[in-house]
Formats: sequence, C-alpha cells, structure tokens
Amino acid sequence: MSFKFAVPLYAKILIGMLAGVLIGIAALTFQQTGFVNNWVRPWGQVFIRLLQLIAVPLVFVSLVKGVIGLSDIGKFSRIGIRTIILYLLTTAFAVTVGMSLGLVVRPGQFVDRQTVVSMQENYKSVVEQKKAEADTMKDSGPLSFLEEVVPDNFVAATSDNRKMLQVIFFAVLFGIAALCIERAKIAPVEQLFDSLYHILLKVIDFVIMFAPYGVTALMAGLVIDFSGNLSMFGALAVYAITVVGGLLFLLGVFYPTLISLFTKMKPNFFIKTMYPVQLFAFTTSSSAATLPLNLETTENKLGVSNEVTSFVLPVGATVNMDGTSCYQAIAVLFIAQVIGIDLTLMQLFTILLMTIISSIGTPSIPGGSYVILTMVLASVGIPPEGLALILGIDRPLDMLRTAVNVTGDATVAAIVDTQNNKQLSE
Repeated sequence: MSFKFAVPLYAKILIGMLAGVLIGIAALTFQQTGFVNNWVRPWGQVFIRLLQLIAVPLVFVSLVKGVIGLSDIGKFSRIGIRTIILYLLTTAFAVTVGMSLGLVVRPGQFVDRQTVVSMQENYKSVVEQKKAEADTMKDSGPLSFLEEVVPDNFVAATSDNRKMLQVIFFAVLFGIAALCIERAKIAPVEQLFDSLYHILLKVIDFVIMFAPYGVTALMAGLVIDFSGNLSMFGALAVYAITVVGGLLFLLGVFYPTLISLFTKMKPNFFIKTMYPVQLFAFTTSSSAATLPLNLETTENKLGVSNEVTSFVLPVGATVNMDGTSCYQAIAVLFIAQVIGIDLTLMQLFTILLMTIISSIGTPSIPGGSYVILTMVLASVGIPPEGLALILGIDRPLDMLRTAVNVTGDATVAAIVDTQNNKQLSE
C-alpha cells in the first residue's frame, strides 16, 4: 500500500520563503551577493512579471463577466452599492485603529536622532522623486482624481498596472451597457467572456505552479537588500511593532468578528482558508498580484458565489486598502512626532479623511503607497522629507499590510454574498 502526501500551496510558499532567507544569509556570509543578484533575483522578477501580465486582463474580464452575470441593473445596484459602502466603512475603521495606536503609543519619541539624520541622507533621492510626483498630483486640482479614473485611451490604460482604476471604470461601463441591451443580443459576448475567464484561470494555474520558486528568489533578494540597513530595525522598533500590532488586530480580531457577525461562516475556518492567500500577498506585496489566488480561494474554498467574487474582489484589489490605510495613519503620526510637530484636532480629522479618500487611488503594487503618503503628509503641513524616516523598514511592513488588504477583500465578499442570498430568499 502506498500513500501520497500532497504538500499544500501555503506550505510550499512557506518553504520557499525559508529557502530564500537561507540563500540570502549564505550569500552574505560567503560574500556571494553577486550570484544572488545575477542568478537568483531575476527569477523573482520573472514571477512578478507573470503576475502583472495576468492582472489587467483578469480584472477586466472578471469584472465584465461579473456585471453581465448580475442579469439586471437592479442587481448591480444592490451588490455594487453595498460593496462600496462596506469598503469605505472597513477603511475608516482601519484608519481609526492606526490613529489610535499612533496617539497612544507615540512611537516617534523613541527614535534615535542620529539614525534619523542618517536615514534622511540615505533616502534623499527617493524622497525627492516621491515629493515631485506628489507635487504634480497636488497642483492638478481637487477633482483631478476624476481625470485619473476616466481613461482617454483604454489601450493605454491596460498597458499600465498603475491605472487599474481606469480599467475598472471601463469594465463596469461596458458591463452596465450590456445589461441595458436585450439578453439575446449579448449572448455571444457573454459566452466569449465566460470562455476568456476560464482560459485566464488556467493561465493562473500555470503561474501559481511557479509561485514557490518565485517566492524563494524574491526573499533571497530581499535579504540582500536589507543587509546594510539592519540598524534601522533597532532604531524604529517601536514604530514597527505599533504598525504590526495594528495590522494583526485587523487580521486576527476585526475581520473574524465581521465574519462571525454577518456571515454563517466560522471565523476559524475563514482564517485557516485564507492562510495561502495571506502568505502569497505577504511575499509579493501586491494586492493585484494576489488577486488570482484570492478569487480562486474565495469562490472555491470559502463558497462565495461567482457573481459576487468576480465583482467584489477585482474592485477591492484597487479601492480597498485597509492595511495600507492603517499603516499610513501610524506613519503620518510617527513622522510628525519625530520632527516635533504637534497636530491639532482638525489636522487629525484631515488625516482621517485624506487617508480614506486617497486609499482608493493607491496602486495595488509594491511601494504604491509612497506617493499617496507624501500627499497626506503635505495636507497637514508635515514636510514630505519625513518619508525618509520609514523607507528603510517599509518593505516588510508593506508585505504584512498587503496580507491585510486581501483578507479585507475576501471578508467583504463573504458579507456581500451572505446579504445578497438573504435578500434573494425573502
């Protein structure tokens, strides 16, 4: 009798992470960083490129399929409005958690001043670049975000992952237009998008098979990148612990509570099922890159209907950034405390409002929050140069907050599906 032991995906990813760390440490020990940079790191970049390659077509096809699958405008309004409201509420709560921790713990008062000066010098060029981008966005006017949402060229929008909102806008517009046409006339289009969706899922299967090896390469490169900056972790330990505490609260308390209160799903089952998605998001630092796995897990393992997942999750990958919002609130307060700026109640409210609004436009790619964070800093009179204080330890925190983002997407999808089923049964 023979037994076959299938290693689950999350275990393979975890093994890949550990292998990458060991490879990175070995390269540093034997001074072989060039080997990692030339022969290991590229495989991680190939993996990221594959994920980015599939992101835009998956979002467009799944959204069009999801909207058309709603059958009528009434159903679209019911699911769409409910989704947006839930995303805004969870984001507002995440920002409140971040601000509360930042005001109570006050991590900025623990930072060594000499370390601050060193970090500002090391990241001067990066800060200048982000400041220039933020100034450009700021000078474009208060309604410039509308211009960013509506594309003037759909092909150009699909060629840039940072313009995912434009792709979503056209996909929803396309789907709504289809709903307004007689069902028989759009049947061929519906069949086409259904076929495209299944083809893309198969492509995703191929990419996911490469995931453990891509993760190994990414982690090895990450260890090399942080080799010369380990002292920052000691200087900013309290800040990092504060951010991690806020994010873990969202992961371990807030989302399971929502699942328990508003769905029939058991919180433990939800948490266990989401482990592979969270690990995947943690290693890639990209909600867009994690979208394929999140779609598959939410639909096939959590049991959320396809009409909900195909609409809620692609939208959430762009507009729902709970982890990023929580982090940004703590980061702004931390920078203000380090620099010695006392924020007024009105400025705190401005941070709350700006963080909620700006999270909608945060690119779902690694480091996508930098420009938005710089704008939030400027909105309350904090020098954008303060961004340099946190860049050194941002990557591991970015990895964790991405895991929070995708978990929030799945949570909202489960709630929307439950409410939708309850309404249909009445």
